[in-house]
Amino acid sequence: MGIAAIDVGAIAQAASTGLLLGGIYALSALGLSLVLGVMRLVNLVHGEVTVLGAYLGLLALSTFGLDPLLALPLVFVVVGLAALPVHRLVLAPLAGRGEEAALLTTFALAVIMQNLYIQWFTGDTRAITRPYSRSTIEVLGLRLPGVYLMGFAISLGCTIAVYALMTRSGFGRRLRAGAEDPMAAGVVGVDVGRVHAQTFALGAGLAAMGGVLLGLAFSFTPTSGTAFLLVGFAIVVVGGLGSVAGTFIGGTMLGVLQSLGALMFGDGYRGFIGLVLFLLVLALRPNGLFGRTAAT
Repeated sequence: MGIAAIDVGAIAQAASTGLLLGGIYALSALGLSLVLGVMRLVNLVHGEVTVLGAYLGLLALSTFGLDPLLALPLVFVVVGLAALPVHRLVLAPLAGRGEEAALLTTFALAVIMQNLYIQWFTGDTRAITRPYSRSTIEVLGLRLPGVYLMGFAISLGCTIAVYALMTRSGFGRRLRAGAEDPMAAGVVGVDVGRVHAQTFALGAGLAAMGGVLLGLAFSFTPTSGTAFLLVGFAIVVVGGLGSVAGTFIGGTMLGVLQSLGALMFGDGYRGFIGLVLFLLVLALRPNGLFGRTAAT
């Protein structure tokens, strides 16, 4: 489709859909942003944790008849608790041994999880199908996917809750102290190791919740985590490491640009637009559009 042939209505439709989808992306990317900003850990297993959330949402529906949206709190708790022993047994012993050791370890975990998914769920393409996952709602003359609207609202609510947690709680103060200066935080009594474990668990839980929403919106396979990870990195770079508000805004920006790019140049350019944005921001503002911060 040529650029000249695109009318204002089509642009508004694409931008609105992209805005909502970007909000869903942001929920998964929020966990990646927190882990990067607080722990300085490039968490390559993040995409596979997102896929785990999608599979858990599918299991909740197929095995227990529980609607995936109602299962979101359960998925958050289960995956968050499962992440704690992973951090304690696998990642915590690598503290102080350089970034490469933790990076390679998360890569190994990603490969292991991909193979486990193939063993448990086969390599078939799956999708979480509910009536609202294929319905559309008309808003101001725009036809918007119902699951996008609900996912955006849930993501926004979770972002506000995490922001409040980070700025108005003792945990948030300890987290910011540990992120800014771990040695000084330890001197004044902050258990930095425990804060890192809690941050890793929180990030995993948020990623899994995002995975449920993405599983409602798209089909997925055991290897879909790579694509989710790339989108997450693009959002984190745009929004700034550790920035809760920046991550949400970055996600919506990426979603809008991807949708407009797909409209103007074809759907095959959707991922290309995201990578171009990633590289531009990385080159011009390495700390992100909203700066590198500790969970604010």
